[in-house]
Amino acid sequence: MSDSSWGAPPAAGQAGYWGTAGGGPAQPVPGAVPAGPAYDAPEAQQTRPMPIVPDVPAYGGDQDDDRGAARLSGPLFRDETLQARELPAENQNPEPMSDAPQPAPAPQKKSAGRDLSAAIGVGVGLGVVIIASLFIVKAVFVGVVAVAVVVGLWELTSRLQERRGIKAPLVPLALGGAAMVVAGYVRGAEGAWVAMALTALATLVWRMTEPPEGYLKDVTAGVFAAFYVPFLATFVALMLTAADGPWRVLTFLLLTVVSDTGAYAVGWRFGRHKLAPRISPGKTREGLLGAVLFAMVAGALCMQFLIDGGSWWQGLLLGLAVAASATLGDLGESMIKRDLGIKDMGTLLPGHGGIMDRLDSLLPTAPVVWLLMVVFVGSA
Repeated sequence: MSDSSWGAPPAAGQAGYWGTAGGGPAQPVPGAVPAGPAYDAPEAQQTRPMPIVPDVPAYGGDQDDDRGAARLSGPLFRDETLQARELPAENQNPEPMSDAPQPAPAPQKKSAGRDLSAAIGVGVGLGVVIIASLFIVKAVFVGVVAVAVVVGLWELTSRLQERRGIKAPLVPLALGGAAMVVAGYVRGAEGAWVAMALTALATLVWRMTEPPEGYLKDVTAGVFAAFYVPFLATFVALMLTAADGPWRVLTFLLLTVVSDTGAYAVGWRFGRHKLAPRISPGKTREGLLGAVLFAMVAGALCMQFLIDGGSWWQGLLLGLAVAASATLGDLGESMIKRDLGIKDMGTLLPGHGGIMDRLDSLLPTAPVVWLLMVVFVGSA
C-alpha cells in the first residue's frame, strides 16, 4: 500500500513510525507497530488531518465481511497479519462442522388462534343469560335479542365508516331494528315486514339532513344493515310465538352451536383441504363434514325429545340445513370482514370478538329453522 494514501511522512527528527539514529536521516525502525502520526505542536498545521472512520465493529455481526478491519481506536492499516492477531482465537480456528445429522425441529402444535378459556367463559355466561330469560319471561328474551341487534348494528356501521368512509345512519337503524324484533313477536311476520319497510324509509330520510355526496352508498349500506341484522333476527321472535316457542328457540341455538363446534373440532384435528381459501383460509372441507354430522345427530335428538310432534328423521334434515346455513353465514361475514380488512367486527366479547362475530352463523340460520319448523310441526 502506498504511504501517500494516508498522508506524507513526518520530517526528520520526529518520532513515531520513522525513527532517528544519532541525529542522522530518519530510517524506518524494523518491526515497529504504527501508533498514528506524531508531530510537534508548531508543525501540527503542516500535516493532513486523519480520515474519520465510522465506528463499526472490526468483525462479526451483520456486517461481517472483508471490507477492512480497522477500528477507530487503533492504526488505520489494512495489514492482514495485524488483523489476524487482533481476531479472537475462535474466529481464527473455527470448529469444523459436525457431519452428524442435525435433529429435525419439533413440530409446532396447532393453535386455536383465540383465548379458549376466555371464549368458553364468555360463552357459558351468555348461555346462562339466554336460557334464563328464554324460559322465565319471554319478553325479557325478546329484549335480549333487541339489545344484541342494536349492538350488532353499531359494530357494523362503525366498521363501515372506519374502513370505507360509509356513513350508514345508526339512529334510525337502531330504533327501527329494535322495533322490528318487537313487532315480529307481537304482530308476527306481517309486523316484521312493516317495521322493515319503515326502517328503510327512515334511513333514506335521515340521510337527507347531510350533504348529498355519498348519499347512495350510505343509504344502500343502511338498508343492507337493516335486513342483515334486525330483520333476520326477527325470525327468532317469530319462533318464540309458538306454544312450544322456547323449545324451538333452544333447538335453533343448540343446532347452530353444535354445528360450529363440530366444524371447529373436526377441522382443527383432521382438516387438510381448504373449503374457501380466498374467503376464510381456516375453514376446511373436513370441518364442514364435521358440522354436518354433529348437527344432524343433535337435530335428530332435539326434534325427537324437545319438539311436540317432531320426529328424528325431521331432525336429520333440520341438522343438515342448519349446518349449511351456518357455514354460509360464517363465510358471508368473513367476506365482509375481508373486504373491510379486519379480523373481528369488535372487541366486546373476550375470546370471541364482537357481537356480530357471534351472530354471523345465527342470523341466516334463524329463517331456515323457522321455516322448517312450520313445515314439520306447524306454527301454532
